Amino acid sequence: MELKEFFVQNPKAAIAFSGGVDSAYLLYAAVSCGADVKAYYVKSPFQPRFELEDAKRLALVLGAEMEIIPLNVLENEDVSSNPPERCYHCKRAIMTAIISKAAEEGYTLLLDGSNASDDAFDRPGMRALVELAVRSPLRECGLTKSEIRRLSKEAGLFTHDKPAYACLATRIPTGEVISKEKLEATEKAEEYLHSLGFENFRVRLFHGCARIQLRASDMAKAAAHFADINRELKKHYASVMLDMEARDEQ
Repeated sequence: MELKEFFVQNPKAAIAFSGGVDSAYLLYAAVSCGADVKAYYVKSPFQPRFELEDAKRLALVLGAEMEIIPLNVLENEDVSSNPPERCYHCKRAIMTAIISKAAEEGYTLLLDGSNASDDAFDRPGMRALVELAVRSPLRECGLTKSEIRRLSKEAGLFTHDKPAYACLATRIPTGEVISKEKLEATEKAEEYLHSLGFENFRVRLFHGCARIQLRASDMAKAAAHFADINRELKKHYASVMLDMEARDEQ
């Protein structure tokens, strides 16, 4: 099945919209196919500010209607306690919030941006999608991440080369309680590194310290700026360390 055929069969739907590569292309495809769609962005403590700004910018460019749903996922103890299945509980809470709001506005089908490269067995959140009958057109149509990036570039979407970004909660070790303060420290630390020109990195919480993970090609740059990085990040962490195991260059 191709996306055009999918939207012929499903001409009206809500889209769980994050502003990332996949949901961006899904929204573009739906609008291009003339479907009656509305994008819903769930604003929670797990999402950094730039994700919301990207989402709003893209919706504006595409002329798509977008609604922001505030949701404090930290009020859910199954999420804030950070168990191994946190992603499942978080995804279920987010999708349930969208389903409820979308139904009020006449949208009974919810779509998400999962693609054919996503391993269903390695993503607890996928189980929540199945339980809530959320459809994944990109996955159903066999579109992989690399294909979605290529098609996004051809469509002129600024998200085509946007780095993959996992939510802020992934920076906190499983089993350690997630708090608003820890999430804010992560966001500020990563914003600072991004301001220095770093890409594809993570700042993880490690026993109260910031553990910076970078690409091998960025190690020398980090060493050159380490005094400044150390001073800035110690505003939020007990100490700062550089992980010598490099991240993938992609």
